[in-house]
Amino acid sequence: MANSPEMRASDADRDRVAAILREHTAQGRITMDEFNERLESLYKCKTYAELARLTVDLPDVDLRNLPVKAAETPVPDRKGMHSGMVAAWSAWAAASGINWVIWLIVTITSGHAIYPWPLWVMGPWGVILLVSTVFGNNQPKRT
Repeated sequence: MANSPEMRASDADRDRVAAILREHTAQGRITMDEFNERLESLYKCKTYAELARLTVDLPDVDLRNLPVKAAETPVPDRKGMHSGMVAAWSAWAAASGINWVIWLIVTITSGHAIYPWPLWVMGPWGVILLVSTVFGNNQPKRT
């Protein structure tokens, strides 16, 4: 049975039209104000004819075959490391710096030399990062 314009529309039909309107907004065919006006009208529509009036001035969009946007991948920086590795080294440097400042304050206020415990924080973590940087492929994992 074909859908006649007088037939009542379902919520799924309204959702499909909303997706079409969003796509036309993303492509620049309608402004955000027009999108909001049409969306407001959309959820008041009761029949297929009312839904059709919302998109009559827009070309057909096949929501199943939209162009695939390139996934954001971490871009290698000037040093050849991807942003995840740069962030890992930055976190290591920040944590190491904070630990050394704490060690220095404690050493100065105690009046005698204290064992350099920040080496135990920096060392293993730094070795793991160094091995990952030198022997890793420096490419982000693809999912």
